[in-house]
Amino acid sequence: MGEGPAGLKGHVIVCGLPELGLRIVEQLALSGVLAVAVAEDPAPAIARLVAAWDVPLVTGSMRAEETLAAAGIGGAAAVICAQDDDLSALEAALLARRLRPDVRVVAQLANPAVGRAIRETGVAVLDVAGLSAPSVVEVCLAEGVQEMPLSGMRFLAARTTAPRAATLRELYGALAPVAVVPPAGDVLVCPGRDTRVSPGDEVTLIGTPGELAAASVIDHPERIRRLAAAYGPGAAPGEAAVGGAAADPLGVPGGEEPHARPPLAERGLRALRDVAVSLARAADRTIAIALGALLAVLVTATLVLRFTYQYAGPGHRISLLDAVYFTVETVTTVGYGDYSFRGEPPWLVVFAIGLMMTGALFVAVFFALVTNMLVSRRIEESLGRRKITALRGHVLVIGLGTVGLRVVRQLRDAGRDVVVIEKDERNRHLGQLRALNVPVMIADATLPETLAAARLAAASAVAVLTSDDLANLETGLAVRDQLGARWTRTPVVLRIFDPRLAHSVKDTFGFRNVRSTAALAAPWFVGAALGLDVLSTFYAGDEPLLVARLSVTPGGGLVGLRMDELAGRTRVLALRRAADRAVLEHPPRRSTRFKQADEAYLIGPYDELLTVVRRDRTEGR
Repeated sequence: MGEGPAGLKGHVIVCGLPELGLRIVEQLALSGVLAVAVAEDPAPAIARLVAAWDVPLVTGSMRAEETLAAAGIGGAAAVICAQDDDLSALEAALLARRLRPDVRVVAQLANPAVGRAIRETGVAVLDVAGLSAPSVVEVCLAEGVQEMPLSGMRFLAARTTAPRAATLRELYGALAPVAVVPPAGDVLVCPGRDTRVSPGDEVTLIGTPGELAAASVIDHPERIRRLAAAYGPGAAPGEAAVGGAAADPLGVPGGEEPHARPPLAERGLRALRDVAVSLARAADRTIAIALGALLAVLVTATLVLRFTYQYAGPGHRISLLDAVYFTVETVTTVGYGDYSFRGEPPWLVVFAIGLMMTGALFVAVFFALVTNMLVSRRIEESLGRRKITALRGHVLVIGLGTVGLRVVRQLRDAGRDVVVIEKDERNRHLGQLRALNVPVMIADATLPETLAAARLAAASAVAVLTSDDLANLETGLAVRDQLGARWTRTPVVLRIFDPRLAHSVKDTFGFRNVRSTAALAAPWFVGAALGLDVLSTFYAGDEPLLVARLSVTPGGGLVGLRMDELAGRTRVLALRRAADRAVLEHPPRRSTRFKQADEAYLIGPYDELLTVVRRDRTEGR
């Protein structure tokens, strides 16, 4: 095998050019990293776009040795398998591992069982849905807090608003500021603690739950106090002390917080309320008419018997309760023998005959209609089309793909009610929603009546997550119209693939939270291919920030470098020394110098972190 197209060496091969692969190629090209794209039958527009980035494009089957050989796997530094199809990505990853056992291979796999198996072969496996869902969930929860584990310690990125004009040090002490977002202007990333802020500036800080709980200016202190109580002053779940090496027990980026469930009595009352409201909404006009007719017969018969029926001779009329009992006994044809119409006037016997006939008829009709309603409801539930009950404060998720399903799961884990709208009644994820007991509507979310039936007016947030940009934009505009005055107060997350369209949607239509799952996940794949272990992604304003772990290369360009000599938009959050892995320095002093094999936990924009990686890979001074 050769060293790559035209003698290329040390490049990254990207297999597959769907949404994710295209974003990976773009970020590699913009970051100055050599790349080669491989696609089986790329569309002309994609081929022109790749050529504009000056990236070689090899066409052919990604599961064929000759295709990878033409892409220069012999001299490649890494191979990224970004196909949409799990089988294709799996085959390409295993082929690359067989051809080059020493090459770094990163694969996109949505199936967790297959992912766990292929990790044993040394392939790094990432899931786009799992990587992008936390950013969507954070917006929907609107708590301004996102969690991240750093070497076994639990850290939080929390947003707050500056209460007055002062320096960051005066307001927040030793807490690490990572971004300042003014009401109007550019985002200031990784500012110094002596940076002055103005009242109303949004500040993002990173610290342990205990550190943030001690800061009284945090916007959502209750959740931080709850985390501090659950985990201690910074320990991650499952750890007895700070500094342990236990992995996150849930196995997902950023972990999940165990949320307390409501008391049993409250859950029981809520369930009874939902059942009552659901039955009332499910009842149609026919049932109402049948019930009204039955009640009319019962009331009429009770009054007639109360004032005309004579028990044990003249002058012995039955009580009202006995009249009700006798009426119900007659209508339901129970006939215990304690009352009868024998010996009564002929007209009352005729009335009894009519009561028996009409009562039995209306009882049979009413119970038939109720049975039909319950059976129909059960069928709808089994098909994943449960009617929406009187929910308030729920999150409305539109689109049930892999991303939508992961968002639903994380919202449910956070203790939030969720309602899903999905257009395809054959969606393969509907069975999983039934297992989660999540109501779903099979309908078109662009229609006002659909949004009204999903109780959009009472929703606390909306996430539009279908795989079609145009459908997402149309649905988002419909949501904006139906929200009316609540539009500025209700978080709405819009999934848009094309970054240029995303910026246009923000500027033109006022959507504040536009997310691209491919753009969110691409840095994780690039980082894994280049040796940068991305741990978390979150937004400060419109600026995506990454938290990553970097092992300092022996003899590399970072050895001996002071912390304050890094790029201005990059900050070291914590440092674990190679000489003592049990200690995590947080935060390290600005005069601290890197040593070989240290583990540094960095935060900053994606391109800045790649600059640090390239500097680490160069020979030391």
